Amino acid sequence: MFWEEHLSEPTIPMIFDGHNDVLLKLHIDGGPDTAQTFIDGRVGHIDIPRAKVGGFGGGFFALYVRSPADGTSLDDKYAEMTQPTYDVPCPAAVPYDAAMPVIMEEIAILLRMEELGAVKICHTATDLRTCFASGKMAAILHMEGAEAIDSDLHALDVLYAAGLRSIGPVWSRPTIFAEGVPFRFPSTGDTGPGLTEAGLRLVKRCNELGVMIDLSHLNEAGFWDVAKHSDAPLVATHSNAYAICPHARNLTDRQLDAIGESRGMVGLNYACAFLRPDGQMHPDVGFDVMLRHLDHMMEHVGEDGVGLGSDFDGAMVPANIDDVAGLPNLRAAMVAHGYGGALMEKLCHGNWLRVLDETWK
Repeated sequence: MFWEEHLSEPTIPMIFDGHNDVLLKLHIDGGPDTAQTFIDGRVGHIDIPRAKVGGFGGGFFALYVRSPADGTSLDDKYAEMTQPTYDVPCPAAVPYDAAMPVIMEEIAILLRMEELGAVKICHTATDLRTCFASGKMAAILHMEGAEAIDSDLHALDVLYAAGLRSIGPVWSRPTIFAEGVPFRFPSTGDTGPGLTEAGLRLVKRCNELGVMIDLSHLNEAGFWDVAKHSDAPLVATHSNAYAICPHARNLTDRQLDAIGESRGMVGLNYACAFLRPDGQMHPDVGFDVMLRHLDHMMEHVGEDGVGLGSDFDGAMVPANIDDVAGLPNLRAAMVAHGYGGALMEKLCHGNWLRVLDETWK
């Protein structure tokens, strides 16, 4: 397999990834009993057989709660995002009592995956390095949208004890902590107010625990509130450059500069609509566009603060990648573009290790 046979080559380092939605898909498929499909092979972007082919060493496994059905299918929403301009509104907030059971089941799925030997849930950067050395897939328990966290933050402390090490205060809908951005093109992320009082308490407690705060999906006012009040590096796990694709989900140069000044991190999102300069949800995205985003983000954040954040199993990704087994194609394009061995190591996983070293306590 590619993973075992070729990862010693200096230009082909193992990839650690900033975001995937595998746990959501397994939850939809049936819960913990579906964990075995992650080992045997499943429909979707990531499983063990294809991860070995792709040299995928692990990443942030998101806990995410779907919004209640609004009568519009995902295909219809994707079709709307093929228009020259569009504005897919943020869904309504999801209440705590509806979110918590879903989060508990998704954690149970990941625990079952670990019990079956598919992954190792990592609590420290040392855990990550041990996984890289052994070939075990590393999993960071991440929450995308803090609907399952109460205003007193009791659930945060409990989930931290269970392994939670990264949290995004919002997905693209409001929570009691902050507001997310809509799927709007063209648009900046300046779409609403900043953190609430509960959101400021969340930032403080995450800093105390050493939980990474993810700025992807957060609106611009919320971003700047985190920048002002957090003592940790600023991190956007799966976001791109607004200068190339002026989508509300992407980061302005000023935001990228702030991430760099904090010794933070941004992971390249493979979602087609956030890559293409025309904001279209079409899979015909060339590697040249992805490389433009990487180059631009490195210009502002620095080569020590850029990595990969695919959004596998949560987005339409370029056809020339298709799934995790297509990652060698991306690596080859990066090398052909002129990225040398040391830079490839940083972009593929080294920068994630650095920022987690500096964030986790």
